[in-house]
Amino acid sequence: MDEVFAANRAELCGTAAALPRYSHESRGIRFYTFPLTTCRLSGTPDTVNIVLRESMLPDYDMTEAGPLRVTGELRSFNNKSGVGNRLVLTVLARELGPGGADENHIALTGNLCKPPILRVTPMGREICDLILAVARRYRRSDYIPVIAWGQQARDIAQCAVGDKLSVRGRLQSRTYTKVIDGRAEERLAFEVSAADIFPL
Repeated sequence: MDEVFAANRAELCGTAAALPRYSHESRGIRFYTFPLTTCRLSGTPDTVNIVLRESMLPDYDMTEAGPLRVTGELRSFNNKSGVGNRLVLTVLARELGPGGADENHIALTGNLCKPPILRVTPMGREICDLILAVARRYRRSDYIPVIAWGQQARDIAQCAVGDKLSVRGRLQSRTYTKVIDGRAEERLAFEVSAADIFPL
């Protein structure tokens, strides 16, 4: 295939589900985070955590401003606090402004960093789970969970660790239950659901 998708690009339109709150400081820059809700064609909502620099914070109430457009990159980090998910995905905003209809577009190019896992859902659909290492500057990488379906799942399941893949899809959230010390905890996981995926 001739088309190669962006190394790491996220384009989202949705509504702010809460006001931004302080997240962290890096290299003297303060960052804030807020949840953005965007709906699939089915009406199912996905809630994505947006991270932005303090200088990008608007001077109005984002929860009452209507649709917002966020353009940026997917970021991952390991949560070492022991609370919640180990791998956390966010969208680092590069641009923020007024939006329109709900959108959720992710484009990635990276390397397969674990063997893909092909399985069958309880509904009988084939699905392939994989982790893509997407390089960024300063010799760092973001590790992005990706799922592929049907024939694409079968094709990608034949790939080997280190293979370069190009992906276009959507960032989706889902809840699951994890039992810890006999107690059930509801958690939120994020992954890119691939519409198109192919080796390079």
